[in-house]
Amino acid sequence: MSNAENFNDLGLDPRLSPILDHQGITEPTEIQALAIPTAMAGHDLIASSKTGSGKTLAYLLPTMQRLMRKKALNKRDPRVLILAPTRELAKQVYAQLRSLVSGTTYKAALVLGGENFNDQAKALAKDPHVVVATPGRLVNHLDERSLFLEGLELLILDEADRMLDLGFAAELTRINQTASHRLRQTLMFSATLEHAAVNSMAVKLLKAPKRIAIGAANAEHADIEKRFYLSDHLDHKQALLEKVLETETYQQVIIFTATRSDTDRLSQLLTGQGLKTAALSGEMSQADRNKIMDSFSRGQQQVLITTDVASRGLDLLQVSLVVNFDMPKQAEEYVHRIGRTGRAGAKGVAVSLVGPKDWEAFKRVESFLQQPINFSELQGLKAKFKGLKPAPVKSADKAAKNTAKARPKRVVKAPQDRKNRRKANREIVSDDGMAPLKKKKL
Repeated sequence: MSNAENFNDLGLDPRLSPILDHQGITEPTEIQALAIPTAMAGHDLIASSKTGSGKTLAYLLPTMQRLMRKKALNKRDPRVLILAPTRELAKQVYAQLRSLVSGTTYKAALVLGGENFNDQAKALAKDPHVVVATPGRLVNHLDERSLFLEGLELLILDEADRMLDLGFAAELTRINQTASHRLRQTLMFSATLEHAAVNSMAVKLLKAPKRIAIGAANAEHADIEKRFYLSDHLDHKQALLEKVLETETYQQVIIFTATRSDTDRLSQLLTGQGLKTAALSGEMSQADRNKIMDSFSRGQQQVLITTDVASRGLDLLQVSLVVNFDMPKQAEEYVHRIGRTGRAGAKGVAVSLVGPKDWEAFKRVESFLQQPINFSELQGLKAKFKGLKPAPVKSADKAAKNTAKARPKRVVKAPQDRKNRRKANREIVSDDGMAPLKKKKL
């Protein structure tokens, strides 16, 4: 555990201090205090920490340190490549990187799918020091030879687990093979280190890595107040949502649903109530998604209704309320969803609405968090539904007894019966050796 109380204790270049001070960043978080010295020492690293822990600066500051202190291996190729699983996360990383390189001579480029390829090729032709990219579009540029990585010094994977979950294993392998300099350093960040695909990819990408794990994947979000409400049916759930939005104080809210039809229906409902609402789902075109995310990020909408497509990588400090209108199918997604609030030390509220169709998913979340969850009630909206009872499990003794009852009893014949049976068999003969046996007539 590092005892660093400020960034100067971490050995950062003094030129970074005024940049951090200007942004109001004075004390390193736990992941920063541990990861920054390890990365600056040149070690490969695989690290995990919960959302909102300051992970991005944990690799951006070593990136800046490398640019300021070390000589480039190749003046034409990018020195640092940062990969992110989604456009939204890549744009946020790029924005934070731009705030660090502002006022310096260092250049950065952003390479995303859904954007003009030729414009990106022109930006890459200007020899940026750092490239922030999504894996698929980056491989496109490798294929078109508008980008070369033979001189890459530092490869960073942000949310590697998410990248692999989205099916980018082949792209990561290709990038690893292309960025083949023997002195390349690799930093891999993941929500959890207990991820088989992450550990398998780490074997391919990293050399004798240091491991850092800050908290468990199911760790408590200390800055997030969590509330759970039972609901009887869809109309009851909508009434609960309306009451939550009416009584909670928030700047912006993200509401998670299970399907696109749910996002559209809730968007119409809340828009009709005068709320500035936008709906986001994976089926949308990239251009439409970009427009909605940019608008929400600028605060032009109060409410964003979305499927899990936006549950990871969003770092929107104005979001003070998250609502799970439908519980997530995967328990881990609950942690990622509610992590969209309570960022950077700010307080947040996470509300989950649990109906009969959500019950199994809710129980998975409860098991994942390793603690019992108590339900709250809203005045006038108390649910009749109290949860589903687990199916009765028969005990081993009872099951064995029932099996014994069902099995037909074996009849044990007396010795005299067996003797008579042998005698009867001797009386059976065959007329020709081929025909069925039949008893000899007396």
